[in-house]
Amino acid sequence: MIGKARLLAALAVFGGVMIGFGDSIKADDLVARGDNRGTRINGADWATRSPALATNGMAATSQPLATQAALDVLKAGGTAVDAAIAANAVLGLVEPTGNGMGGDLFAIVWDPKTKKLYGLNASGHSPKGQTLDDLKAKVKAKGLDAIPGWGVLPVTVPGTVDGWFTLHGKFGKLPMKDNLAPAIHYAREGYPVTQLISYYMQRSQPMFEAKFKDGVLEEIDNYRKTYLIDGKAPAEGQIFKNPDLANTFEAIAEGGRDAFYNGPLTDTMVAYFKRLGGALTKEDFASQHADWVEPTSTNYRGYDVWELPPNGQGIAVLQMLNILEGYDLKAMGHNSVDYLHVMAEAKKLVYEDRARFYADPKFVDVPVEGLLSKAYAKKRRALIDMKKAAKEVDPGDPILGHGDTIYMTVADKDGMMVSLIQSNFRGMGSGLVADGLGFMFQDRGEQFALDASHPNAYAPGKRPFHTIIPAFMTKDGKPLLSFGLMGGDMQPQGHVQIVANIVDFGMNVQEAGDAARYYHTGSTEPDVLKRMTDGGELQLETGVPQAVADALRARGHAVSYSKGPYGGYQAILRDPETGVYWGASEMRKDGMAAGY
Repeated sequence: MIGKARLLAALAVFGGVMIGFGDSIKADDLVARGDNRGTRINGADWATRSPALATNGMAATSQPLATQAALDVLKAGGTAVDAAIAANAVLGLVEPTGNGMGGDLFAIVWDPKTKKLYGLNASGHSPKGQTLDDLKAKVKAKGLDAIPGWGVLPVTVPGTVDGWFTLHGKFGKLPMKDNLAPAIHYAREGYPVTQLISYYMQRSQPMFEAKFKDGVLEEIDNYRKTYLIDGKAPAEGQIFKNPDLANTFEAIAEGGRDAFYNGPLTDTMVAYFKRLGGALTKEDFASQHADWVEPTSTNYRGYDVWELPPNGQGIAVLQMLNILEGYDLKAMGHNSVDYLHVMAEAKKLVYEDRARFYADPKFVDVPVEGLLSKAYAKKRRALIDMKKAAKEVDPGDPILGHGDTIYMTVADKDGMMVSLIQSNFRGMGSGLVADGLGFMFQDRGEQFALDASHPNAYAPGKRPFHTIIPAFMTKDGKPLLSFGLMGGDMQPQGHVQIVANIVDFGMNVQEAGDAARYYHTGSTEPDVLKRMTDGGELQLETGVPQAVADALRARGHAVSYSKGPYGGYQAILRDPETGVYWGASEMRKDGMAAGY
C-alpha cells in the first residue's frame, strides 16, 4: 500500500516529518461545515484528491489533453523531454491564455545518465535596432508614460520554439514531428474548451477590444479571426479549432527550428511587425538562441532547492528560504498568524532586492553569490519585527565583503524529470497575431524599465526581467521533486509555500498544492523606481480563518480575502526507495496529473 505510510517512509529518508494531515476522521468526530464540500474518507479532509501514482512515467499539466499527449509520447518510447515538448505544444493550443510559441520558456532537467541538473534559459531579446530613446519616443507618441502590455512595443523575440529544439537536441529521442503530432491533430480537428480557460478567453476579449479602440493595440482582426467563434470567445465545452496554428506546427515539424527563426515563418512575422511599426527584424529572429545555464541552489533544512539565475526571479525563492530557515515554521503552525506574518515580511525584504538587482546578467553584474549567502540572509532576517508589519524596506547590500503562464512537469521510466515553465506574460499576450500563423506574441518587454539608470532598463538586444521560474528539489544528490507554481510575482511566494508545506509540515505533493495560500502584493517592481511605502497588501484564500486575518491586521498588515492570483501548481515527487512517481495537479486550474 502506498499512501500516508509510504510517503512517511519516503520522507523519512530525507529527514521529513509528517504531521496529522492524513489521519482518518472517526464518525464521532465529524462536524458540519456547511460549505457544500464533500468529506474524504482518508487523507487531509481539505485536499481535493489523492496524488497520482505510477512507475513508468508521469505528467502533470494544467490541461488534461496536454497530460494525455505527454503520456502518449512516453508510451511511444519518447523521453521526458520529448513528452514535455508535446505537452507544451498542446498547451499553446488548448490554453492560449497562458502560453504559446509566441512566448518564452525556461526549464530544469534532471538527467539520470549524468546524475545532474541542467538549466535552460530560452527567453528572447529586445530589437537590436531600437534604442532606449527610440522606445521612449514611441511610448510618448501613444500618450503613455510606461511600456504598455499590448501592441508592438512590448514584443520581444519569442524563445519557445528555440527552447524546444535546444532541449530536443540534448535529451530528445523521437522525431520532432512525432512530438508535435498531438498539437497538430487537436488544432486541425478541434477540442472542447475547458472551464477556466474559457473564462479567461472571455475576459480577454473586451480588454483587447478596448486597447484597440484606445489606439494602444495596432490591429485586432487577426486576434478575432484566430480566437473568436462567431465574434465571441469560446464557451465552456464549445469546440475550438485553430487551422492556422496547425499549419505553423507542420511547418516547424518539417523545417525545424530555422522554419521559425530564419525561414518563411520569419518573413511573415517580420513583415507583420513592419506593417504595424514594430522594430523586430529578421536578424533579431536569426540571432535568437537559448542558453544552457547552471541552476543555482540553497540548502533548506537538508533539502537542496534549485532555481535558475537571472534574468529570471528564481533566486528570490532561495533568498526567502534562507531568511525563513531561521524560524521554526512547524512550531508556528501552518497558516497561523506568526507563519503568515514572517512569510510576508521575508517576501518584502527579498522583493526590494529583486527590484534593485535582478536583470540580464549579460548587461549588468547581478551579485547572485552575495544575495544567496547565509550571512546576508542573517542580516536581512534581523530586520523583521514579529509584532509589526513593515511599511517600507530598503534593498540590501549583498556585496558582502510581475502574468499568465503555464507550468508543467514530466518524468519518464529512466528517471529523467523535466520542470518546464512557459508564458506569453500578461493576459493572453500582446494581442498581436501574425497573418495566418495562429499564435499570439508575448508582451514580456513590458517589464523593461525606461529609466536608463535602472539595471533592468531597456537596451537593444537585451533580455527583460522575467517572472517565470521552474524549480527542483534534491536531497543528497538525488532527485526528489520537480515542481513549479506560475503567476507573475506570486511565483517565488508560491514556491516557498510549497517547500514549507512539504518540508516543514509533511504534506504530500497534492496536499501541498491544495492548502490555502497567501499572496503579498505591492512591493517595488523591477520595471519602475516607485518604492513600496505602505507595506502592500496581504491577500488570503478563504481557507485561512477570519481570526488569523484579524490578528494580522492588528500587526499592521492590510489584509483581504480574494480569489487570486494564487498561481497554478504541478509537481512530481520521486520516491527515493522505490522510484515510484507521485504526481499532483492544481485544483485551481483545469489540469490533471496522470501516469502509467
